[in-house]
Amino acid sequence: MAQQAAGSILFVRIMPKGRQVESGKPLGTMETGKWVGPLKSPLSGTIVEANEALKTQPKLLNEDPYGKGWLIMLQPSKLDDELRNLMTDPTQIEKFAQAELPKLFKK
Repeated sequence: MAQQAAGSILFVRIMPKGRQVESGKPLGTMETGKWVGPLKSPLSGTIVEANEALKTQPKLLNEDPYGKGWLIMLQPSKLDDELRNLMTDPTQIEKFAQAELPKLFKK
């Protein structure tokens, strides 16, 4: 949904391997023709891998977000505490998506 709202991704900057991140805080930034903003971490922890391919091929985020367009791999530090803040129930995700979709196509 974020890709639909933002458009084609032109630039991505992500923190390197070894950096500590906090849940809800930026782990990098993304730029499109319409928007520049933070990429927020879903969990706290240490970045164990960062997708270096995005430096030269940021459009991978649009083209293959669940494959070659991944951002980081994270070793969580507070998983038990933060897991309950993530949407994991399909019904909860569907309600969220239904509420957000009209916002994407608002003129």
